[in-house]
Amino acid sequence: MHYTGTIWRPPYEAQSLLLEVTAGCTHHNCKFCTLYDGLPFQFRMTPMETIDADLAEAQMLLHSPLGKLRDNLLGVPSRNIIRVFLVGANPFILHFHRLEAIAGAVRKYFPECESIGCFSRVTDISRKTDEQLKALRRLGYDGLTIGVETGDSDALAFMRKGYPARAILEQTQRLDEAGISYNFFYLAGISGNGRGVKGAFDSAQLFSQTHPKLIGSSMLTIFPESELYQEIQAGNWEEESELEKLEEVMTLIRYLDIPVDFAMLGASNAVQVHGRLPDDRERMLSALERVCDPQNEEALRQYRVHLPHL
Repeated sequence: MHYTGTIWRPPYEAQSLLLEVTAGCTHHNCKFCTLYDGLPFQFRMTPMETIDADLAEAQMLLHSPLGKLRDNLLGVPSRNIIRVFLVGANPFILHFHRLEAIAGAVRKYFPECESIGCFSRVTDISRKTDEQLKALRRLGYDGLTIGVETGDSDALAFMRKGYPARAILEQTQRLDEAGISYNFFYLAGISGNGRGVKGAFDSAQLFSQTHPKLIGSSMLTIFPESELYQEIQAGNWEEESELEKLEEVMTLIRYLDIPVDFAMLGASNAVQVHGRLPDDRERMLSALERVCDPQNEEALRQYRVHLPHL
């Protein structure tokens, strides 16, 4: 199998077959992001010949007698690949016919596969027609993960995300109409010092008009190699305190008005919660409130500054 650099995937894709179809990010312009800085290029498509070879290798490894023997020794049932997750920062940018060819290759080797997911930028969706989105759904594309980060338009503009907040609503409505489900990544802290609660409230108002299956919340961690770090040094932006980030997440949980799974589980979160809204709202808020004591700021800050990577 061919992989380039660090492989990023959502926690809920742990059981999916990870197939690299792109490497790097087409946007590569967000001030806070350092995930793909180590690559010698901004973005690259994997040749179809390599994708085909990787699928053939995966089929051989998973369905071969050796693979079945391994499963028997581990005491687990032989694996059928029911989901493939396309690796790369935003594979949904690929042209419709390229995504169509990838789906065909997946079905060739794993006819039992039920769905294909990947990361997508909001702007990647806008490049597809309504008819193409519906066709991609028929081909099995479902469960996209979208790093929307926030519904705070000022923060999106400052961080150079490349779209206004209203685009999140416009493009997810198109996914809804095509029958393609999706998940959100929210980034607590992106609004900056003194603006976290407002940013979360704006996000809750916007997200409550959409239909994500899950909202995964991470906390902004600023690494020295990021452009955002330079903005801080220049006095152009100030980071939220750790307690303000927690208050931000609590505001988001408090005002989200849709049925949705909420997960705050990644390494960037010193405090982790997981539940279903609205049923688990009070339980999650109570867990976060117990930590929101000024005496905990320094310990939480130490966790942040000593976090080696995401």
